[in-house]
Amino acid sequence: MGLTGSVLAVDAGNSKTDVAVVAAGGEVLATARGGAFRPPAVGVERAVDALAEAVTRAFAAAGVTAVGHVSACLANADLPVEEEQLAAALRARAWGASVDVRNDTFAVLRAGIDEPRGVAVVCGAGVNCVGMRPDGRTARFPAIGRLSGDWGGGWGLAEEALWHAARAEDGRGEPTELARTLPGHFGLGSMYALIEALHLRHVEPVRRHELTPVLFATAAGGDPVARAIVDRQADEVVAMATVALTRLDLLTEPTPVLLGGSVLAARHARLDDRIRELLAARAPEAVPRVVTARPVLGAVLLGLDRTGASPEAHARARDHFGGVFMGRGGALHPGRTAPGSDQDRVKAGANAGAGSDTCGDG
Repeated sequence: MGLTGSVLAVDAGNSKTDVAVVAAGGEVLATARGGAFRPPAVGVERAVDALAEAVTRAFAAAGVTAVGHVSACLANADLPVEEEQLAAALRARAWGASVDVRNDTFAVLRAGIDEPRGVAVVCGAGVNCVGMRPDGRTARFPAIGRLSGDWGGGWGLAEEALWHAARAEDGRGEPTELARTLPGHFGLGSMYALIEALHLRHVEPVRRHELTPVLFATAAGGDPVARAIVDRQADEVVAMATVALTRLDLLTEPTPVLLGGSVLAARHARLDDRIRELLAARAPEAVPRVVTARPVLGAVLLGLDRTGASPEAHARARDHFGGVFMGRGGALHPGRTAPGSDQDRVKAGANAGAGSDTCGDG
């Protein structure tokens, strides 16, 4: 008798969607990749239509037409009311007997822990933080940008770097190498030229994300202004994590703090070291780890949690997707090689903030 689908796992991001059909025993029957999931831009129904194309391919490959449970971790599901709206839209597709919708940051969190207990901070295009306990308690932030008090992420870091560089060149601000390195990235000789090129769309605005790794490289070179911007991002990451730990009564207990998203996964030395230093001071029991496992694994594990699957099923699913957890001092769990020099980290983060699956500001 063949395996049947128990869970449809969906990790839908601003640049791509991953889906997986998983059996009750944790066997991955099929996977598929689809396009971007952007309800604010196209509406809920059209966004779910984009999911449907990938789900249809995965179901066909798995030989099923429906599953017992749908576990969907979705970008742009930043508020509970948005999760409810999206859950209703998924139920209407009749892909599973039950449906759970969560913000996609929960997928990063669950992918990096052995049980549903911990906090995750994701820094991709934007920034977000969630936490959970096995008893079902969660902590979260609205994470819809400056309106909800957020600062940073790849897009925000690029904007901040541009602001300081512009003021440095015209004399309003402190001198910084960013006034040279940012326009230099586009082959331009001055910030004035870059401002003009961005304003007149000779350089498309979406390419601003390319300036995030330039910021980190400039900071690694010792520029005080660039270093201060990176330090502020570290402070924001730790502030979110500390608040989430406090809300969940985990501040005084050894607790994983998972760091994900393109900016944090790039392992920029100054940002990484500063986050660990601040966590040691403000939340000394926190155990920071960088997660590079595919977020769809988290959606799978959340689905298996919901269906009461065995520990062996969870382990089987984790083995399929692999991934790496980097602990204190860069220790690896389980093994792939960690990035090396800061230059390696800069290269690894070359697309930091560009269409990150976990963007934080929807």
